[in-house]
Amino acid sequence: MVEFKILEELRPNNEILEVIKNYNYKTKKGKSKHLLHTNLKFIEPVEYIITSPTTLTILEYKINEISNKPFYIKEHNQKYSLKEIIEILQKFKV
Repeated sequence: MVEFKILEELRPNNEILEVIKNYNYKTKKGKSKHLLHTNLKFIEPVEYIITSPTTLTILEYKINEISNKPFYIKEHNQKYSLKEIIEILQKFKV
């Protein structure tokens, strides 16, 4: 049986929450998990689901890659920095 141990709960980024407070949105906390009896670790990203005025799903990963862009927008299939995310969200202002 596959068993996980949660190492850390990842919380939403306050800067993004400040930008999306005027939108209809939901957030899901992320998790850093360890697969027991192995050395494998998994990271579930923090998820921001914006439903109005546009539909966007933004994923925030804890670990920064070489490009230093920890955010990913599913609908655009592209990685972004925090500054770029804020610019995109401001385009859809209510």
